[in-house]
Amino acid sequence: MSEIHSVAGSAVPLLLDDIDTDRIIPARYLRCVTFDGLGEHAFEDDRKQDPSHPFNDDRFAGASILLAGRNFGCGSSREHAPQSLMRWGIKAIVAESFAEIFFGNCTTLGIPAVTVDDVEALETIASHIDGDPTMQLTVDLDAMELRDAHGSCPVAMPPEAHEALTTGKWDSLAQLLANQQNVSKTAAGLPYLKAFAG
Repeated sequence: MSEIHSVAGSAVPLLLDDIDTDRIIPARYLRCVTFDGLGEHAFEDDRKQDPSHPFNDDRFAGASILLAGRNFGCGSSREHAPQSLMRWGIKAIVAESFAEIFFGNCTTLGIPAVTVDDVEALETIASHIDGDPTMQLTVDLDAMELRDAHGSCPVAMPPEAHEALTTGKWDSLAQLLANQQNVSKTAAGLPYLKAFAG
């Protein structure tokens, strides 16, 4: 199973509050059969309306950490929102707070979503990134801190999500494959599955 203890990389700052899932991925993309290609449409409408949107800025291309504001991912419960961010390249999200369902979807996908209580610290880090877009950040789940070239600040995450990510339990498919013998043994003992096999 894939344990996640830290995520490191450059970052893209988007310190706006109440960004809902309709803005992260427009509703017209909910008709997709798979999530392939969804990343290119992340924040599509916002990006068209605002050419200076950070996701349009070549300086932040290739960023793997997203800095966001308060109540990030509010609105509908669609999994498409974190899927689009993941497929754009985001591997961790740091925000003042998250909408609960969006947070859960991130954890299920193996995307650490951590919060920073100190808004000024988050704004300072965002200004560091704006000044040096190549600067590396680290979201450290073992130390529970966010580090950049200038220092660090504490981050938080519910214990259940922290355990799921750091033990690899977030990856339900990997858990299933790792326990294939037990799954086969259980399936062999189920009468209705035997009937299908015959």
